[in-house]
Amino acid sequence: QVPLVESGGGLVQAGGSLRLSCAASGRTYSSYAMGWFRQAPGKEREFVAGISWSGGTTFYADSVKGRFTISRDNAKNTVTLQMNSLNAGDTAVYYCVASLSAPTPSGPYHVWGQGTQVTVSS
Repeated sequence: QVPLVESGGGLVQAGGSLRLSCAASGRTYSSYAMGWFRQAPGKEREFVAGISWSGGTTFYADSVKGRFTISRDNAKNTVTLQMNSLNAGDTAVYYCVASLSAPTPSGPYHVWGQGTQVTVSS
């Protein structure tokens, strides 16, 4: 059973928006920090956004600040990444992650989903 399942990826034109969702299964992640990473072809995996267990603290990579918003619904065991003003540089596989540490870029994040592809056409 995959603990984190992402959905909402797809093909979008530059300037458009997508909403990624992550559904947790098998256990509740309400006490975990959650986040999103991405990996573009030929590049290293990079931190995108993180949110504390309460939702009160968020972190963003500089490259997405002001365009992406992370949120969570602990009652539904879900995490969402709203992505606006997308550009070709956002093209990547996006992974949902969970951590018992702070939702910072360094995590560490020890629970990973299988990823969802986001492709932005210019």
